[in-house]
Amino acid sequence: MKKVLSVENLQKSFKNTKVLKNISFDVHQGEIMAILGPNGAGKSTTIRNIMGIMYPDEGSVTFHNHEGKEIPRHKIGYLPEERGLYKNVKVMDVLLYFASLKEYPKEKAKQRALVFLEKLGLKGKEYASVEELSKGMGQKVQFIGSIIHEPELLILDEPFSGLDPVSQEIFRDEIKELAKNGTAILLSSHQMNLVESMCDRLFMINRGEKVIYGSMDDVKTEYANFKCTIRGKNETAALERIPEVTRVDQSDDISILYLTQDVEVTSWLKQLPNDIDVQELSVDRVSLHEIFVDIATDRNLAEEVGEAHA
Repeated sequence: MKKVLSVENLQKSFKNTKVLKNISFDVHQGEIMAILGPNGAGKSTTIRNIMGIMYPDEGSVTFHNHEGKEIPRHKIGYLPEERGLYKNVKVMDVLLYFASLKEYPKEKAKQRALVFLEKLGLKGKEYASVEELSKGMGQKVQFIGSIIHEPELLILDEPFSGLDPVSQEIFRDEIKELAKNGTAILLSSHQMNLVESMCDRLFMINRGEKVIYGSMDDVKTEYANFKCTIRGKNETAALERIPEVTRVDQSDDISILYLTQDVEVTSWLKQLPNDIDVQELSVDRVSLHEIFVDIATDRNLAEEVGEAHA
């Protein structure tokens, strides 16, 4: 798979605080790569260094064979977390303006704009002013603005913000279609369910450092251990004594037992003590959301189960 973006040993400090510490990852043609982390982890700083909004103290950002200030920004699409559209300007004029900034032909941009306005449920809104749009509609317009020029690399920072569940699904499908057609996509989002359903690989960062880096399959294999959820009145201490249980979380009569990585589920279930109160029982894998929370709250799940590599 062709490498489109390479970030190598990125370091950045503000005053005496180092916010990026040797950050390295790649994004390939036709893949969706997630960059994840809690607020303040360094995601936006990483993206701003890629976009040339700021430059790293050390390390490099390479787009194809271009590095740093030589990167052709017109080949990159960017949807920032901070939204900004001219309120008293018509939708089509805004989109054509975005296209002109990327040196994209006006007539071709107009045709693409009409296609995407219809796909995203905004047909007939091309001559409405931005101030007439809802927050979700404005988000759709800004998304179209980020892809109007057919970028080779698309960077999306919280693209699902302000969208209802139906619109989130439409966005997810459109992003997947763009990747299918060859666009390299770097996506930052706190919507873990959507990330898990659409991304090929992920890079998780916390306190400016890499925590997880690998394909979604690798991450699930390395981190997504099994958990057993039991509904019944049970003492935490009794559940913690069960072999191959690493942690127990309880809320009212719901107990979640987190199991070791090498557990054989069928055999483990057979050895459950007879005195456990089981009204309901289910076994599934830890979700990406739970992995994220574990890391963000310093439960050190990543240190317990190892590290996935790309």
